[in-house]
Amino acid sequence: MTVLPDGPRRLMARCDQWFERARASMLGNLPCRRGCSRCCIGPFAITRLDVAVLQRGLDSLAPSVRLAIESIARRQAEVFEAIFPRLKKDAALDRWSDREVDGLVERFRDLPCPALAEDGSCRVYAFRPVTCRMMGIPVEADGLVAGACEVQTAVPIQRVPLVLRQEEQRLAEQERAELEACLGSTPGRGEEVLLPYGFLPDRSPHTR
Repeated sequence: MTVLPDGPRRLMARCDQWFERARASMLGNLPCRRGCSRCCIGPFAITRLDVAVLQRGLDSLAPSVRLAIESIARRQAEVFEAIFPRLKKDAALDRWSDREVDGLVERFRDLPCPALAEDGSCRVYAFRPVTCRMMGIPVEADGLVAGACEVQTAVPIQRVPLVLRQEEQRLAEQERAELEACLGSTPGRGEEVLLPYGFLPDRSPHTR
């Protein structure tokens, strides 16, 4: 059985607990459920900490399932690199501007996560990135609340209690601390990569 190191394991557990508390605060108005996979479509950036956890998740799978996921991830990486050749040399996004990353994400917004199964479930669910664990709860910016995805436009959008927003910030600080610990093992490597590269051990820096 694949076991996560204590630090990342505690962080992931706290993120899951935060999501469930936030879900409860919305009084049944959150549409997220097994098989609802809209937030699993389209690439996004993940940290090296996420990569390390994903690699452990891949280690826990049957070889045929792991190979299937890696094959999809590799094809997606090749599509990215055909349009953005700089990714061939370095998959890290540290030197990319937000505008450049947003442009890539928009261009490939219809690509599903390599770990997404046909029934809409996640094949590495216990090892999914922090972003995935907290996705679905309405977001706030400049005092305005908005749905996390277009599925939520059909339900009332409720504001998450301030205490949960404060805890969300503390989780972000804990994630940063764990990421710095992860980076300390191999300094000088990028902090973030696009999701498909997290499934490719030969293309993404990670720790074991």
